[in-house]
Amino acid sequence: MRQFGPDLWLCDGPAVTGAAGFRFPTRMAVVRLPGDGGLWVWSPVALTREVRGAVEALGPVRYVIAPNSLHHTFLAEWAAAWPEARVHGAPGLTAEVAGTAIHATLGDDADRDWAGAFDQVVVRGNRITTEVVFFHRRSATVLVTDLVQQIPAGWFHGWRALVARLDLMTANAPSVPRKFRMATTDRAAARAGVGRILGWPAQRLVMAHGAPLERGGQAALRNAFAWLMR
Repeated sequence: MRQFGPDLWLCDGPAVTGAAGFRFPTRMAVVRLPGDGGLWVWSPVALTREVRGAVEALGPVRYVIAPNSLHHTFLAEWAAAWPEARVHGAPGLTAEVAGTAIHATLGDDADRDWAGAFDQVVVRGNRITTEVVFFHRRSATVLVTDLVQQIPAGWFHGWRALVARLDLMTANAPSVPRKFRMATTDRAAARAGVGRILGWPAQRLVMAHGAPLERGGQAALRNAFAWLMR
């Protein structure tokens, strides 16, 4: 657990294995909300003893966020550890898939309990997943899960390294992978969501799959989405 900005901490978890044996790095963000100091946990990683201890040192968990339908692997164990916390999931994520109750579906407007701390938008029009992107105002940080990635060079090996390079998962700059570009079948809907993201005064950028940027976040996002917005 390391502090990345005001009231914002990051924690890297173990890699997870997806389709065709591709292993992906994982990262979560923890935000301390104004008011009672409750915690808002984005894209939770595996809940080890060390992770739980680090989180509990920051405050009580109030909300657990699954920002798209692919990032639900560890929701159930977090919900069991903090049964008083509310689980919020992206559109399309069901309790059956998540393995735990989804108390609310994320939308284009921030929940009233964190409306003063975040802006958020649903990026629609993609056949792979519908992702909700967040902007933490106090730290000027955008949180993006799968739509923008920059997995370190050398992470994959053999034929997977070639596929990852061609897919832009391991590009030299944060990029939207080609598979997500090809799966964007409703570009007008996607542009509407991305347009809001590009209007945020972002300084920092946190990706679930890529090194976080402490500066230049807005420029990185404009570059990543140039294929869609031009």
